[in-house]
Amino acid sequence: MTPHKLHHMLSFGFTDKAAKKNHPSIGVYGNGFKSGSMRLGKDAIVFTKNGGALSVGLLSQTYLECVHAQAVIVPLVPFSQQNKKMIVTEDSVPSLEAILKYTLFNTEEELLSQFDAIPGKKGTRILIWNIRRNKDGKPELDFDTDRFDIRISDFNTEEAENPGRKLLPPHLEKIQESSAPETEYSLRAYCSILYLKPRMQIVLRQKKVKTQLMAKSLAHIEYNVYKPTFVNKRVKITFGFNCKNKSHCGIMMYHNNRLIKSYEKVGCQMKGDGVGVIGVIECNFLKPAHNKQDFEENKEYRRTVTALGQKLNLYWKAKMAQMNLGTSNASSMIAERPDQTWVQCEECLKWRKLPDKIDLSSLPEKWFCYLHPHPKYKSCSAPEEQELSDEEMNSSYDRKFRKQDQPSDRKQRKSSSLENLEHQVSSPASEPSPAENDRIISSVKQEPEEEASDGIAGSNTPPPALEKFNAAHWTIGPLKRNMLQTGG
Repeated sequence: MTPHKLHHMLSFGFTDKAAKKNHPSIGVYGNGFKSGSMRLGKDAIVFTKNGGALSVGLLSQTYLECVHAQAVIVPLVPFSQQNKKMIVTEDSVPSLEAILKYTLFNTEEELLSQFDAIPGKKGTRILIWNIRRNKDGKPELDFDTDRFDIRISDFNTEEAENPGRKLLPPHLEKIQESSAPETEYSLRAYCSILYLKPRMQIVLRQKKVKTQLMAKSLAHIEYNVYKPTFVNKRVKITFGFNCKNKSHCGIMMYHNNRLIKSYEKVGCQMKGDGVGVIGVIECNFLKPAHNKQDFEENKEYRRTVTALGQKLNLYWKAKMAQMNLGTSNASSMIAERPDQTWVQCEECLKWRKLPDKIDLSSLPEKWFCYLHPHPKYKSCSAPEEQELSDEEMNSSYDRKFRKQDQPSDRKQRKSSSLENLEHQVSSPASEPSPAENDRIISSVKQEPEEEASDGIAGSNTPPPALEKFNAAHWTIGPLKRNMLQTGG
């Protein structure tokens, strides 16, 4: 970053972020750093270089408290990258004095030595200290349990003591585990699924994070398509079963390749069914919250959650019928291995699909394209395998399942429809007039169903006069329209 950009990142009131070509923005510029760094610790210092200048900026609550500042003051010092001499500005000298007094560095030489830890001509290094502590005086972050990880202290203890934790029905008690997903308390685990399709290397405590393709790490994979009425686009949803821990299930919601919400239970999972089922969707049409841990609560978000719940219900019901299993036998549906095996090249960072017989655990720590058994993919210059676009994708299971399901209860639905119709006609006093009928039909057409094009009803409610008549036609299966749970 240039000194100007660093100033905007550290200062309050500058939150512009423009989308670049082939790289859409997530959130607003600088919000994540200011809120995130000050949540982790009281003080943070940033070292950045852009090929021409070296810049040091300080965001410190300790400094502001000591000088009794009435407004947020951000000391910032620029240096020349060629000779490492300070670039004299109106504030550079007092800023350097403040940085040397209220940081971990006592001399200018110690300060400049931090730039040597940034490889190349461009890059950024951030140090945070005075880490927050719990009420018992222990740091909120645990650096000791795993020397290659950063964890949240006493996370499992807090989970176990949580009186609001929901229990599964009796037939699923054996499946339930008290521990939360590792991504909830482990930075290494969280970084491994942070991106829908990782394109960079993340090194945590001097060890590379082994990233994974979340949508390709599942078993019994099927696809569906979400067609929201508020945006003219088809969005692919991948459903499958978790191969590692069947109690960790729900929807993984990404935005512009970045994870926003993880293991969010929807549909039948709110009642304890859907055990082990994971859905993966990229919700670029929704707006993330400023902390990138949730989406803004609005009509579009609620409709999306409802549709995801309905589609997950269909997937669960289809798999149960396909394998002729009852809810009590759900655990037998969990596979030990995913449907596909993918690995990332250490050199070009491209993802390669391997033959099913290859076990990931048998691969070397650093894998390269030349190790691929297929000659077509032995070179880093070979393109990745093409995937179906969202526009080309169609549901791979729900249409077929509904066709199989329809004949068995067609007579029952027809009978139910006729009974409801006769009930309406038998009461002349309550029968709507032709004008009212036209108004009712018009109101139905004005608000199309969220999933009308593929037969899945949306969140709209039919008019009262048609509610009984349409009930049989709206019921696809035992779909549960539960609201999404908030929180982790």
